[in-house]
Amino acid sequence: MTDAHKELHIGAGENRKDNGSVLLDAAKTATRLLPRQINDEIALAKLELEHKKSKVSGVAIFAALALVFTVLLVIALVVAAIAGLATVVPLWLSALIICAALLVVVGISGLIGYKKFKSLLPLLPQQALRGIRHDIGIIKEGRDFDPSSLDRVELTKEQKKAAAAEADAAAAKAKAERAAKEAEHGPKANENELLARTAARREHLLGLREDLVSEADVKKQATYLVDTAKTRARETINLAASGAVGQAVETAKERWKPLAVLAVSATVCGLLLRKLLKK
Repeated sequence: MTDAHKELHIGAGENRKDNGSVLLDAAKTATRLLPRQINDEIALAKLELEHKKSKVSGVAIFAALALVFTVLLVIALVVAAIAGLATVVPLWLSALIICAALLVVVGISGLIGYKKFKSLLPLLPQQALRGIRHDIGIIKEGRDFDPSSLDRVELTKEQKKAAAAEADAAAAKAKAERAAKEAEHGPKANENELLARTAARREHLLGLREDLVSEADVKKQATYLVDTAKTRARETINLAASGAVGQAVETAKERWKPLAVLAVSATVCGLLLRKLLKK
């Protein structure tokens, strides 16, 4: 039986216990099922995104076609401008004039954009980030924290290469661990299995929620506690009574001879007294 079929039969073989244990069992089962439900929902979302990739690729193709034709339109307009200017000056001169004009526009636009982008650097709020790191350092180390450690240290080329190699090794190790973990759980479930599994688990969670709401009722729990106390008191009384009877029987077994002698003596005394009274 695969993992998907096992998930579809969650809780099928669980036995119902008394009212006190149902509440605890329902809470434990819900705690076990909720992470699995969330993981399957995430996997289902990933599959849906993969299905949408094909549609997005179609949209990207048509957007690229529109961009290409827009570029061709701009080229046609430039050619028309060159042809129109060629009626006044030679063709080569008109093309050169149009190219020079476009070069000036591109240069001015690029220079303005570069200056605006440079004014935004660094893009992240450095003071706020430094303040947050400073606060975290104080929380961790208190007065022993050194604020100078927040200043960025310029690394050499060798140090940068070593840091990049270390990061690549850590990423490869993490990828290998994820692959090993996925291999332990077996093959991934397809979309139909995920839908069936999440639906079955959702129904199970709904039943567990109803059990929790029902068993968490104050009156029901109070009644259960009272019944439990009565049962335990009755068992204690019965145990005490059976112990007393057993003790009496044991006492009678141990002292039956003296009691028999006493009974015979009392009978003889009674007969003698009766004869004396008759005389």
